[in-house]
Amino acid sequence: MNQTSLLLAAALVVSLPRASALTLATQGATDYEIVTQAGATPAELNAARELAETLEAVTGAVFPVREAGDELPPRAIVVGPGPVAQRLAPELPIERLGLEEIVIETRGDHLLLLGGRPRGTLYAVNHFLQQYVGVRWWTPWATFTPRHPTLHVGQLRARYQPPFESRDPFWYPAFNARWAVRNYSNSQSAAIPEDWGGAIRYRGFVHTFYPLVPPEEHFAKHPEWYSLRDGKRTHDRAQLCLTNPELRAYVVERVRQWLRESPEARIVSVSQNDWYGACECEKCKALDTAEGSHAGTMLDFVNHVAEQIEAEFPLVAVDTLAYQYTRQPPKTIKPRPNVIVRLCSIECNFREPLDHPVNAKFADDIRGWEKISDRLYIWDYTTDFAHYVQPHPNWFVLGPNVRFFAAHHVKGLFEQGAYQSHGSEFSELRAWVLAQLLWNPQLDDRALIREFLEGYYGPAAARPIQQYLELLHTASEGWNLTCFSRTDTTFHDFKTLAEAERLWREAEAEAAVAGDRALRPRVERGRMWLGYVWLSLWEKLRQQCTEAGATWPLPASRKAFADQWLKLAQGEPGLPWTQVTHINESGVTPAKFVERFAND
Repeated sequence: MNQTSLLLAAALVVSLPRASALTLATQGATDYEIVTQAGATPAELNAARELAETLEAVTGAVFPVREAGDELPPRAIVVGPGPVAQRLAPELPIERLGLEEIVIETRGDHLLLLGGRPRGTLYAVNHFLQQYVGVRWWTPWATFTPRHPTLHVGQLRARYQPPFESRDPFWYPAFNARWAVRNYSNSQSAAIPEDWGGAIRYRGFVHTFYPLVPPEEHFAKHPEWYSLRDGKRTHDRAQLCLTNPELRAYVVERVRQWLRESPEARIVSVSQNDWYGACECEKCKALDTAEGSHAGTMLDFVNHVAEQIEAEFPLVAVDTLAYQYTRQPPKTIKPRPNVIVRLCSIECNFREPLDHPVNAKFADDIRGWEKISDRLYIWDYTTDFAHYVQPHPNWFVLGPNVRFFAAHHVKGLFEQGAYQSHGSEFSELRAWVLAQLLWNPQLDDRALIREFLEGYYGPAAARPIQQYLELLHTASEGWNLTCFSRTDTTFHDFKTLAEAERLWREAEAEAAVAGDRALRPRVERGRMWLGYVWLSLWEKLRQQCTEAGATWPLPASRKAFADQWLKLAQGEPGLPWTQVTHINESGVTPAKFVERFAND
C-alpha cells in the first residue's frame, strides 16, 4: 500500500515520533470508546458507526459507541463537533469550520475526528481510515481492509478544506452513495441520503431552456420568445430570445416555481439547449456584438433571473453554461455573486493536458472567466461517448487537468465519464483516481494510478497493466483524442494491439497465479476493451498482421471471437458489475454490436 500517495503530499499533517503514539488496539482488544456528542446530526452518528465497524474489521476489537456525558472516558475517539471537542481543543474555531472542512487531532490520550456540517465529520472519519489505517474503498464491490490487531496512531495535527465545493467523478461506479461518501464525492448523481451527509442539490441540471419554456406549450402563442434564425422565429434546434422582456418575466416566475417545489435545491440551472441556434434578432445580435461573444446575451439574461429571485432564495445560485458558442467570456458583463458559470471543455484534445498548446483556446477562456467569476465551475470530459468500451488513453492527463482547474480558482468540477453502464474502459480506475484528486488536487496522480492497479488487480497483474497504459499513451502521441473519438485511429494498429493483447494475457496469468478468485473477472475486462477494437477493425488488422509476417493472436474466425466477446460482456451471475448494457452513449448494446459479425 503506497501510503505516501495520500494527503502527506499536501503537507497537511504533522505526525510526532512513534514514542508518543496512541495505541488504539493491542492484540485484538481496545480500551478506547467512540464518543458522540449531544446534538450530533444523523450524519455524524453514522460516521461514528462507520468508524466503529471499520476499526473492528481492522483490529478485531469492539469499539463501543456512546454519547458523551459530563466526563470523558480516559481514552476516547471523539467524533463530531460539540462542547466535548471544544473543551479538549479550546483554540479550535469549531463553530466557524467550513461546510466540508475536516479536523483530525490528538489531544493527550484522545483523538478528535470532526468537521463542518453537513459532511465534514464523515470526511474526517473516512480520511482518518484511509490515511492512517490504510483502508481503501476501490469500488462499491472491492474494499481493502488491512489487518492490524495492534494499531498505533501518531500524534496528529491535521486541518483541511477541499478547494472544490462541488466534486463529481461522474462515472457509473461512482453513483453508489456509500462509495461516494467514503471517497469525498458530494455528487447529486450518487443519491446520497441526508443521514449520510446529503449532496449538492440541483433543480434541473443542464440544458434547461426548453424544460423551462416548453415550445409545445408556448411557441404557437409566443414565437417571439424563441430564436430568430435566418429571418424566421423557430424552436427547431434553437434557443430562447434572451433579450425579450416578457420571456424574462416568465422565466423568473418559472424558476421561482421550480425552487418552491424543490426547497432542498441550492443550485438551479438556467442554461442553453444542447445545440447551437442562438437568437439573431436585432437586440440579441447587438448585445452579443458589443460583448464579443454570445455569452453576452446569456449572462445578461441569467444575471437578471438571479437578481430577481435572490430576495426569496438567498441561498440559491443560478447555474449556466459557457459551452460551445457561449464559451468565450464577454467583454464587460460579469456574473453576479449568485451566478455559477460552468465552462465546458468539449472541444479539447484529451490526449494532452489542458495547458498544452493544442488546448490554448480553452486555457484562454478559463483565464478570462476566472477574472470575472466568483464561482466558476467546470464540465470536463473523461470518456469517449461514441465508444465507451475501447481504449481511451487520457489516464495521465487527469491529475494535471485537476491541478490546472484548482490553479485557476475553479470551485466546482464535474468529470463526465461513461455514466450508463458497468464495464466501460477503466471506469473503476478513473472514478477512484478522480475522486481522490477532487479532494486533494496536489496528490501524485501517477502514484494513485499505480496504487489502484496494485490494489484492485493485484500487485503481479498490475505490472503488465501499467505497461499497457504506457504503451497506449506512447502510441497515441500526436492523436487528437476527443470525447467522440473514432475506433480507426493511428494507435489502433496491429503492432500496438498485439502487444496490448500480450500484456493483458500476462496480467490474467498473474492474477490466476495469485490465487485470489476476485481478481480474475476484474482483469478480464481489459481484453473486452481490446476485443472491441479487434472486432471493429478485423480485416484491416489481419492485413497488417500478414504484411508484418506476424502470427495472428486471436481465433481465425471473427464470429467465434465475437461470441467469446459477447459472453464476456454479458458478465457473470452474482457479479452485476461485470454486465455491460451500453457500449456507447446512444445505447447500443453488446448484442447489437456483435450482430454484424454473425458471419465470417
